[in-house]
Amino acid sequence: MSDKESPPVEEQVAEESVEEASTSKTAAKTEPWGFSEIASSLRTAVSRALADRTNVVMIRVNDETLCYLNMLVEADICKSRSESAAFLIAEGVKANSALYERIAEVTEQIAELRRQLREIVSGQGEPTGEQAA
Repeated sequence: MSDKESPPVEEQVAEESVEEASTSKTAAKTEPWGFSEIASSLRTAVSRALADRTNVVMIRVNDETLCYLNMLVEADICKSRSESAAFLIAEGVKANSALYERIAEVTEQIAELRRQLREIVSGQGEPTGEQAA
């Protein structure tokens, strides 16, 4: 064979890489469940959930929850059960943000009522007509 009949090895490798990239892009587009897009968005969500993790919380979980934690590790979405738990907690809070906003409002009201009670008990606050009744 002469050099004119077959392309050099570097060109063959480059052509194969282009073909593989084209094939993988086509596969991603025709993928019925869009797994690569889901995996990408999961990794982004995990990164956000894991940012600035400085607090440690020890928890006990049931078998079903443990299964989900392990699933995220086995799928290589999270590096550890700890990351899986942090991700699932962050997603749960995000999914229920309206509930947590309401809880925060009521908690603030409770804190204000406790402050008022401490003032009354310590004699700093005199009960008004409504409070005396």
